[in-house]
Amino acid sequence: MMDLLIIGLISILGQAVLLRELSVAFYGIELIYVLSMGIWLVWTALGAVIGRRNLSPSSTWIQFFFLLFSLLLPADVVFIRSIRTIFSPVPGAYLPFTHQILAMSAALLPIGLLSGLIFQWAAKLYLVGGRTLARAYALESAGGLAGGLCATLFLRFGLQNLTIAILCALFALSAVLAGREKNRGIRIAAAAAGAMAFILLWRAGPIDRAMTAWTHPNLLATQDTPYCRITVTQQGGQIAVYENDALSFETEGTEAEEFVHMAALMHPRPARVLILGGGIEGTVREILKHAPAQVDYVELNPAMLTMVAPNLPRELQEPLHAPSVRVTVADARRFLRSAGLFDLILIGMPEPDSGQANRFYTREFFEQCAAHLSPDGILAFRLKSAENFWTSQQAGRAVSIYRALRAVLPQVQVLPGGTSIFAASMQPLPKDPALLSSRLEARGISTRFVSAPYIHYLYTNDRYFKISHLLDTESAPLNTDVHPICYQYTLMIWLSKFYPGLAVLDLSSLVAWGRSHQPFLWIVALALPLLFVICGRRPPLRRALLVGIAAFVGMVLETSFVLYYQVKSGILYQDIGILLMGFMAGLALGALVTERHVFARMRGMPRWYGLVLCAGFTLFSMVTSLSIRAGAIDGLAEITGLLLITGFLVAAIFAYASLESDQDQRNMVAPLYAADLIGGCMGSVASTLLLIPIAGLVATAASMAPLALLSILLLRWKGNG
Repeated sequence: MMDLLIIGLISILGQAVLLRELSVAFYGIELIYVLSMGIWLVWTALGAVIGRRNLSPSSTWIQFFFLLFSLLLPADVVFIRSIRTIFSPVPGAYLPFTHQILAMSAALLPIGLLSGLIFQWAAKLYLVGGRTLARAYALESAGGLAGGLCATLFLRFGLQNLTIAILCALFALSAVLAGREKNRGIRIAAAAAGAMAFILLWRAGPIDRAMTAWTHPNLLATQDTPYCRITVTQQGGQIAVYENDALSFETEGTEAEEFVHMAALMHPRPARVLILGGGIEGTVREILKHAPAQVDYVELNPAMLTMVAPNLPRELQEPLHAPSVRVTVADARRFLRSAGLFDLILIGMPEPDSGQANRFYTREFFEQCAAHLSPDGILAFRLKSAENFWTSQQAGRAVSIYRALRAVLPQVQVLPGGTSIFAASMQPLPKDPALLSSRLEARGISTRFVSAPYIHYLYTNDRYFKISHLLDTESAPLNTDVHPICYQYTLMIWLSKFYPGLAVLDLSSLVAWGRSHQPFLWIVALALPLLFVICGRRPPLRRALLVGIAAFVGMVLETSFVLYYQVKSGILYQDIGILLMGFMAGLALGALVTERHVFARMRGMPRWYGLVLCAGFTLFSMVTSLSIRAGAIDGLAEITGLLLITGFLVAAIFAYASLESDQDQRNMVAPLYAADLIGGCMGSVASTLLLIPIAGLVATAASMAPLALLSILLLRWKGNG
């Protein structure tokens, strides 16, 4: 029993450690995180299948695997941090995409295989006493719940990722030292490994800095935060700040100057200014040159103020403490719920390359900002683009945001460049460069880059007119909270760095393709039930497919709930931990209820119970879709409860599939656990990369209803085994 709990704990905690390291190693691209999760589940499923014919695994071997896990996890962290040093001769350059996939696979292979293998063998030992696979699954899920709690609390209290990896290794070693099997050699090795782990724990800080210096030789400071890893370097008087190793800003740049002044000069006299993110990179300093009466600067990550700001030059630190500046640590969308009116709102959020960032470029967010603008107020933000030519992906992303902006604020002006500036208002915006230049002179503003000739150039060069025409004539889906199409465009832009042909591919065109090829879709829709009926004639395949479909549907709904909460509430990392713990608690509860209150009381698994579960999943998917459409759910308690129901249904179907046959439970451990992991992997990748970006949250949740309904064909009926 204890082994199963610890397996769940170290699997989830170890997974969190490695995925965080991989995210940093590949510059925080969210696609990498999704692919890493998929690869992890595949390796874990493979580990569950290895040695499946061994029905009597040894406790000694299980203890040895725990020992191996404790040694490999810290070593894996070292390997991941050295990936770019080993495989890339150019510092800061992206590895070829195939090399990234291979590096991810190699990094996740040992721990993933061990996680699956240990569970399979520990579950078989647990079943020897006449217990059920459902209860073993529940115990492992309960351990996963504890692992998620540890991952949340450790980061919340400031523990660094390397420290968490060492603590996870110690948890694995505790399973060896507390085990009933008294193998002297393994226990001595575990004691030695434990002593080494405590030494590493004592020196974790210096070791962490030394490894970070492999890719940042001029390191000043580094810190893992609940949002990203922040690294600060200094060379020749220039300070550079990195978020997940991607350059966030550097102190010698002029981007903040250009953004702030071109937006502020459009307003006759901005008295009240709101800055949402990015204030420490020079935005606050530059806006103070316009002498506003009040500046509100909202920063999401407190480490930007406590760790980064003290390392910045004095001319960037002092403006943060000016009498007219008020600094608030909060999520921007939460802050706006109780904010007043502003003459100028500057959005300094990161690129919309994740669910977290995309929520600051949607119609709903622009509506929220517009509600806090004065009658002649201006909203402005930046978006990376290209100086002379926009690919179809770049154009699609810009148009999707432009349409969302114009749906709220009809007067929109775009100043093109390597970083384009979008400005919008209810009133017409000035387009006369002479007027803006006169305001620059009248306010006595001294700049390095923005000048009267530069302003004249921006408004009179041919790019200004071409981009305006493109944005008004091109079409793209409007970027919204529940249909984050901009996120899809950003992923494709990143992939086109490695595969240039993707630069002209528009995944949203798949919707139009589907409408024009309806006969083909009908054939697929009719073939799927036939496939389920055929699989239903082979009991092992039927059970595995039933579990895989449940895991697929559950993972799609879980992703939808998490993204929806992220969009609506500006999720903090501790909230993410609570949400995932809700899902894990549902897994444990679903398996236990099915095994103890259905199977045990009725001395068998009734067929009607499977029918109720599949029908319940169908109804739940439909209710989820309607609730998201109506905006009826957004609180932490509500979403956590829905995730608990999702996990309950997934685990209950897993338990049903394992208990509806009289076969030896040990024969079902490997195939059903592997099917559960593979289904979850496919659901995670499909929902994040295809379903949600293309169809949106509402349609994605609704599409799970027919799939759950079709799984009724996989239930055990008379004569099908």
